[in-house]
Amino acid sequence: MSYLLRLVVPDRPGALGALATALGTAGIDIVSLDVLERGHGVAVDDVVVELPRGGLPDSLITAAQEVPGVSVESLRPFAGPLDTHRELELLDALARAAEGTSAKLLAAELPRVFHSGWAVVLSAVDSPDEAWEVAAASEAAPTFDGLLLPWMPLAGPRLLPSEDEWLPERWREMAIEMMAAPYGGPGCAVVLGRSGGPAFRRSELLRLAHLTGIATTVASLPPA
Repeated sequence: MSYLLRLVVPDRPGALGALATALGTAGIDIVSLDVLERGHGVAVDDVVVELPRGGLPDSLITAAQEVPGVSVESLRPFAGPLDTHRELELLDALARAAEGTSAKLLAAELPRVFHSGWAVVLSAVDSPDEAWEVAAASEAAPTFDGLLLPWMPLAGPRLLPSEDEWLPERWREMAIEMMAAPYGGPGCAVVLGRSGGPAFRRSELLRLAHLTGIATTVASLPPA
């Protein structure tokens, strides 16, 4: 069984080596590691690990926290393919996509790129009663239809934490964390979310904004 650990690790030589040793001693295999951000003497890492047969998820937390200064921000099951070129593959697929399919492709693939639970693409409409509509959504996405989104139209990338007052009560109970970035044109946006945290970090938001900016340009190019 694979799990995604979000760890806060001391940003000093040998810290990652000590972490790898502690996990390996517990029979835990590191499958991939993404450094989300660094600063103030620590690094925030997303680590995908594989538990040995019969291993318990709690053993991941115990093993990681044996290393001085390491704390576990979140632990959740992980499923899906792994690669080190997720953004490039998505941009290449967008460049080859048939006309009118870019939004569906983006909604389907962004959760894999960002280790999130779901994605929704919102597009602008001309109706005087509604400023946006759902252009595409991944399978696990909650229903946005009929919601009042005070942050739309989106002027720039934005974190949408689970305690925001505009969220439906059910969403707040589920601790749905979100971030959004403009995509495709005026009044259009991409929203990524996950239930139960962890909260998206600013580094993830900036990465999303960078990717959607490139994706907007790529999607407008003639098919390769």
